[in-house]
Amino acid sequence: MASGNAEDGMRAGIIAFFLLLVWGASAVAQRAAPAAGTDQLAWSPAPPSVPKGAQMAVISGDPGKKGPFVIRLKLPANYVIPPHQHPTAEQVTVLYGAFNAGMGDKLNKRKGKPYARGDVMTIPAKTNHYSWTSSETVIQVKGTGPFAMTYVDPADDPSKPPPTQTN
Repeated sequence: MASGNAEDGMRAGIIAFFLLLVWGASAVAQRAAPAAGTDQLAWSPAPPSVPKGAQMAVISGDPGKKGPFVIRLKLPANYVIPPHQHPTAEQVTVLYGAFNAGMGDKLNKRKGKPYARGDVMTIPAKTNHYSWTSSETVIQVKGTGPFAMTYVDPADDPSKPPPTQTN
């Protein structure tokens, strides 16, 4: 009978240890990652590869370096991102606004799909896609860096100077 009490005591100790471990991890996570509303973020202009007018806030990681990152993009109303692709997969979550996206080499709003608040879109690596907004929109993008965009039509790349015309 004594061995049963010892086993019960050991089980209770193990359960207590795991409860403390889980509770401690939860408390650390809550301190390490405070809830951030869009008005509490440090917004700055998006990188030059993104059309002008967008703002970006880094939630975690460094999109310019190798490794996971999470960013938010604040896009103005009637904003368009021409067809492009990324070297790695990305997951886009609509936080608010009217976000629309489509797949393919040419922007076609009739073939695009509207995404509402809370909708998630996963885009595989090297898949051509495009997007536009109908009102101010905030999206969250999860991916693996370094973040890069390759436009289907190089003339759409805002980070490159326009081609010079020769006469």
